[in-house]
Amino acid sequence: MKIRRLTEVDAEPLWRLRLSALQTEPATFAESLDELLQSTPETYAEKLRSGGDENFILGAFDEEDALVGMAGFYREQIAKKRHKGWVWGVFVSPSHRGQGVGRALLVNILESSQALDDLDCIFLTVATTQVPARSLYRSLGFRSFGIEPRALKVDGSYVDQEHMVLEISPANGQIAET
Repeated sequence: MKIRRLTEVDAEPLWRLRLSALQTEPATFAESLDELLQSTPETYAEKLRSGGDENFILGAFDEEDALVGMAGFYREQIAKKRHKGWVWGVFVSPSHRGQGVGRALLVNILESSQALDDLDCIFLTVATTQVPARSLYRSLGFRSFGIEPRALKVDGSYVDQEHMVLEISPANGQIAET
């Protein structure tokens, strides 16, 4: 398994993996399938070109160099929120789950984001139905600070989301003890 930051040459495989994610796990993502289909791989290429150090997507590649997992990170841009970052879009192909791919992606996200100056905490939201993902996040030090009822409405059904945070010690860039 190889984990690396995605670049514009990965736009088409990323778009296809996102398509798979929205088809197989529609209740897990805020974006709808219809919304994704309004974009193109070129749209994704532009996003990957313009991300910089504070807005990036990591990909997990299998032995055949196929993209099988993804996880994104972005940092808030306005001055009073620049101390916060967000993990988003975490997905591992069903055929590669249970093999440590999600953990490897998240560890790499945390390592990359902790190198950013003055980043104090990393947030994420996860559907309460995603028990393995919630367990993974807790094992990496994220803690829950609330459940948002009816966060998403998917095909007439509501999905609750858990809000989680990982606090980073601003003094040394290490994960803070909670």
